[in-house]
Amino acid sequence: MKLFFLIIIAVLLNGCDLFSTRSAEPPSQPRADYQQPVTADILISNLVNSLKDKNVENYISCLADYSFTQREFIFSPSSGALSQFPSLSENWAIKNEEQYFNNMISKVPQSIPITLTLSNESYSPQGDSLVYTASYTLNVPSNDPSLPENYAGDLRFNMIRDSRAVWSIYYWQDSKNGNLPSWSELKGRTY
Repeated sequence: MKLFFLIIIAVLLNGCDLFSTRSAEPPSQPRADYQQPVTADILISNLVNSLKDKNVENYISCLADYSFTQREFIFSPSSGALSQFPSLSENWAIKNEEQYFNNMISKVPQSIPITLTLSNESYSPQGDSLVYTASYTLNVPSNDPSLPENYAGDLRFNMIRDSRAVWSIYYWQDSKNGNLPSWSELKGRTY
């Protein structure tokens, strides 16, 4: 009888892979093109790649965290967008950026990247910070027909090296330039 139970136990243990290892699960949000932003140009590259990869964690990492900079993140929308979308008011914070970003990427097919192209770039030291200015075009290939696909304007980022010695954006000013809607309008539409 003991032999019978030993055989049954051996068959059960052998058949259920109880002690076998399993493959590791992939991370939920890989940091694909993210680099530690030890220079301002790496920070800008991370911003561009966070849009391309549709990675909210990398996007938010580009913005100033008060616990490391002692500065609150501030977004100053284009004037036309502010009157059109009151949600872009002075109270706009990182949590709003995160919500807009998640809502935006939910409207874009997973296999198609969001493309940010920067031109006329300029870096200007300002004491303990750096001012970055550029013209931008932003392509958001949405599956929502009410959402424009192309945006353009000028931006100004005030950046600071935080207590971890990495750069982040603490002030973002957006301006409309031309006939296309501005990035602020995208934020207002998708928030």
